[in-house]
Amino acid sequence: MSMNNQGRPTAPSVANSNEVATVSGNKGLLQDEKLIFEIGTPRRSGVDFGEVPSGKSRLGGMERTSEIGLPGLTEPQTMRHYVRLSQKNYAIDLGVYPLGSCTMKHNPRLNEKVARMPGFADVHPLQPQSSVQGALELIHELAHWICTLTGMPSVAMTPKAGAHGEWCGMAAIRARLDADGHTHKRRVLVPESAHGTNPATAAQCGFSIDEIPATKDGRVDMDALKAKLGDDVAGIMLTNPNTCGLFERDIIEIADLIHGVGGYFYCDGANFNALVGRVRPGDLGIDAMHLNLHKTFSTPHGGGGPGAGPTVLSDALKDFAPLPFVTKDGDSYHFVEHKDGAGAASFGRMCAFHGQMGMFTRALTYMMSHGSDGLKQATEDAVLNANYVQASLSDVMTPAFPGVCMHEALFDDHFLDGTGVTTLDFAKAMIDEGYHPMTMYFPLVVHGAMLIEPTESESKQELDRFIASMRGLAERAKAGDVEAFQAAPIYAPMRRLDETQAARKPILRWTPPSAHLEAAE
Repeated sequence: MSMNNQGRPTAPSVANSNEVATVSGNKGLLQDEKLIFEIGTPRRSGVDFGEVPSGKSRLGGMERTSEIGLPGLTEPQTMRHYVRLSQKNYAIDLGVYPLGSCTMKHNPRLNEKVARMPGFADVHPLQPQSSVQGALELIHELAHWICTLTGMPSVAMTPKAGAHGEWCGMAAIRARLDADGHTHKRRVLVPESAHGTNPATAAQCGFSIDEIPATKDGRVDMDALKAKLGDDVAGIMLTNPNTCGLFERDIIEIADLIHGVGGYFYCDGANFNALVGRVRPGDLGIDAMHLNLHKTFSTPHGGGGPGAGPTVLSDALKDFAPLPFVTKDGDSYHFVEHKDGAGAASFGRMCAFHGQMGMFTRALTYMMSHGSDGLKQATEDAVLNANYVQASLSDVMTPAFPGVCMHEALFDDHFLDGTGVTTLDFAKAMIDEGYHPMTMYFPLVVHGAMLIEPTESESKQELDRFIASMRGLAERAKAGDVEAFQAAPIYAPMRRLDETQAARKPILRWTPPSAHLEAAE
């Protein structure tokens, strides 16, 4: 498949599909739509601006001498453009979003309503602390819920995302090691079933990485772990449930072994949505763990918005938490912002300000509206849904590991052996069925991996529709319908991208094909 000179995949020709060409390029209610730069012009605007008063320039000779080049549209054009684009997007409000590891769950509208309340939506980080007591109380209350759910004594609310939270935990571990004079401890054990950011984070914090292999059932090889132990071990970074969607059943023994050599246990808590209300990480011997609020507590995931990755810390690490942090003094709340008093042992600041207020507001709303029983049920439903998907597809697809899974079902590509259909072909065919593909080729330890996470958001009715489509595709692949798979997607706005060509010759910026005069508006 070739690329056109605008960097977009070439539209399908009638000869290569079963479709009938339309004069307009539209397909029923789906309107064909060009790039905003192609339909807009700098000479058009949907807003009237007054004359800009003249004055002396303060740009020091850096004034613009040509048009800025932004596209101008009328209000109706703008509305239609973005509505048409929205119809080409897949969304959790449209159907099952089966991405594994990413936890694409429903974001309750109640959360959005609370986040938009005056006093939360317009709070500014430079306001006097006396004027934001409600916001500080909310952060303090959310911290209490997080500590209660995890069984940990302290939580750092500063981290802006999961990887940022990992960095926070490992920085606290390093600070504790240095404070104890254990500067020789710079080796971190990382199982191959851990999230990919774990070794990157450890390296960024100045540690060396020592990988631990997995057993045939997808869990940490305990014999290999024991062989790696030594006086220079700073700790372990383990994801639980791991990237294969499995609970590390030897986790307490792992914690004891790491503590036995003077190391600390960092647990990647990205998959905490499979444990809430059922297991408290603090009871497992964990010293530090970040939480992805978007994965577990329904704050928006992606879309350009800010994230949040609070990191819980054990008694051994809590004094080394980053600045600032909220503390309560009588009936008032205030930040501890300096390395003295309660903040004397802190490893310092991670960023200018403290956390993400909008995400804190949404997460606490989710927790309080569900209550402890509702949060536990959400966990149980997420695990139930994943196992329902796995059990319903195990006779036509091949689960990567035997037994029950946690919150996500992992399949490999063995069921496609001899069919001529690849994991990528299968995923592209899912688009024609009306579904976003599951996570493909991840985790890397499984060949042709297909990772499906239905979350607790999906009803049995929706899951049955999804399962029926997956079964149908698997049966078609085994029946030898190779050409249809290799041609997919047929019904998408654009056909399959030539990924090799796109990687070798990426076009990262749109440029007009040629200068042209425009008629007067």
